[in-house]
Amino acid sequence: MQTRNKFLDDVSQMMTNAMGVAQGAKQEAETAMKGMLDRWLADRDFVTREEFDAVRAMAQKAREENEALKARLDAMEAKKKKG
Repeated sequence: MQTRNKFLDDVSQMMTNAMGVAQGAKQEAETAMKGMLDRWLADRDFVTREEFDAVRAMAQKAREENEALKARLDAMEAKKKKG
């Protein structure tokens, strides 16, 4: 028959409680760090991925339109030189 040792039970319970407190502190620290990082990033004038992609698409469209206009201008100049 196994006897229960009150001291060991108390130590075991204390360790279990300490692990729970440590886990809670870890989660709290992670939440605090995430909040600090979010505020830091918000203070920097970084753009979101969506904003970056939208501006990149606008720039690509403008380049394509410029190329088309250049081709039309070159064609008009060539026609002028012939005529």
